[in-house]
Amino acid sequence: MRKVLLLGSTGSIGVQTQDIIRANPDRFQLVGLSAGSNAEVLQAQATEWGLSPDQTALGAEESVELVKRSGADVVVNAITGSVGLLPTLAVLESGASLALANKESLIVGGSLVTDAAAPGQIVPVDSEHSALAQALMAGTSQEVAKLILTASGGPFRGKTRDQLTDITPEQALAHPTWNMGRVVTTNSATLVNKGLEVIEAHLLFGVPFDQIEVTVHPQSIVHSMVEFVDGSTIAQCSPPDMRLPIALALEWPHRVPGAVPPVSFAEATSWEFAPLDSDAFPAVEMAKDVGRRGATFPAVFNAANEQAVDAFHDGALSFVGITDVIEQVVAKHQPEEMTVAGVLAAEAWARDLADQVISEMGA
Repeated sequence: MRKVLLLGSTGSIGVQTQDIIRANPDRFQLVGLSAGSNAEVLQAQATEWGLSPDQTALGAEESVELVKRSGADVVVNAITGSVGLLPTLAVLESGASLALANKESLIVGGSLVTDAAAPGQIVPVDSEHSALAQALMAGTSQEVAKLILTASGGPFRGKTRDQLTDITPEQALAHPTWNMGRVVTTNSATLVNKGLEVIEAHLLFGVPFDQIEVTVHPQSIVHSMVEFVDGSTIAQCSPPDMRLPIALALEWPHRVPGAVPPVSFAEATSWEFAPLDSDAFPAVEMAKDVGRRGATFPAVFNAANEQAVDAFHDGALSFVGITDVIEQVVAKHQPEEMTVAGVLAAEAWARDLADQVISEMGA
């Protein structure tokens, strides 16, 4: 039985992780919970699971201390945003398996995170990277020709940049496939989320950026694919249900029976694939550029985006202005030293400059 610590227990991934644990009491034991700010829901969850006060934490700093005392075999980091960096580093230091749903901590931490991780210690929870991890089992690393991440295209698939100028926050949150929080859902609408996932794939699997592609797949059944040097392409297919990659990350490399119902082939169906429109959605190419630059550029990209997303939802910035802000902030960045302090300093600088750029754009 694996002892599981869950960071970010009140969000979508956190709630679904508890579904998996609840359905598999013979496989998993929940030994701790943390949340960012929702103390009331955290307390209700702790009561359900019979956890004591020292088995819960509120906030990133308390989550770090909870990691140190939990004795967990696997820690799910489902914290939203780059505040998950220090908990991620704490998990890696503890020796526990890291089930990573907090992609931002890997992206902003870069080599700080990859250097701290033992081989196989980080197991991705994102459905795309879980799919890649599964498909990569079909060949050796030397036989990999290309990673292909799928994107649903979000609620604005097929629209031109001009058609995106008057998009409202309500429209941006109406994702056609996934039920996610405000930041991730907005990032999916701008395709910033897919850009972050490209950087994440590079860091997780060591594949160069020019061998990582994105294709639009509205049905969200094929979660990603790996093309091998002999021309074979291996795809991982399942319904758009995060409980499968969560369950796999908890029990990796073994599978949890019945995690989700399988895809049905008993009736006719069609799966579509189309190239990404980089003119309307420039975020993926922007992310590849900052990923190639490395150092603190990905941290600046992410921080500028978070500020821009907040401004968009506050009515201070247009939808297309989100990527415009990111572009302007990244263009002015001088990289910091790759230390925790350097990353935090770069983030603070990016947030301040993003706020200034947003103010000037609204003037």
